[in-house]
Amino acid sequence: MDGVQLLRLGKRLTELGRAMITDPAAEHLSAGEIAVVSDVYRHPATSVQEIRVRTGFAQSHVSVSVARLRERGLLDAAADPADGRRTLLTVSESARHAIRAHVARPAEPVIAKAVPDPEKARRVTELLDELAGLLLP
Repeated sequence: MDGVQLLRLGKRLTELGRAMITDPAAEHLSAGEIAVVSDVYRHPATSVQEIRVRTGFAQSHVSVSVARLRERGLLDAAADPADGRRTLLTVSESARHAIRAHVARPAEPVIAKAVPDPEKARRVTELLDELAGLLLP
């Protein structure tokens, strides 16, 4: 495997992962909004500035995304108890529940769509489980 193949594989796995966690019935979120929600999910009680630093997005992009996500009820905001001028963001409980439900689903149906041969799909699943064990902390 060379670097280009590795990048292509990473992109394909990202596409499959997004297909797993995206609910077609849910309101559409942009890739940037998904990145912001993901960041806040991993770092609760965080500020727009901290999200900007971790994601690398422009402050204006983060601020607009946060405003939209708050309007949709996906993020909750509260004043920072240490500095009342700052707003701290957390994923709302309803969004947290939906995220947990989506990420807990098994990958096999998505893999089966990508690899129609049942035996090959089973093998892909085994290999991905093995790779996850080797490469993920």
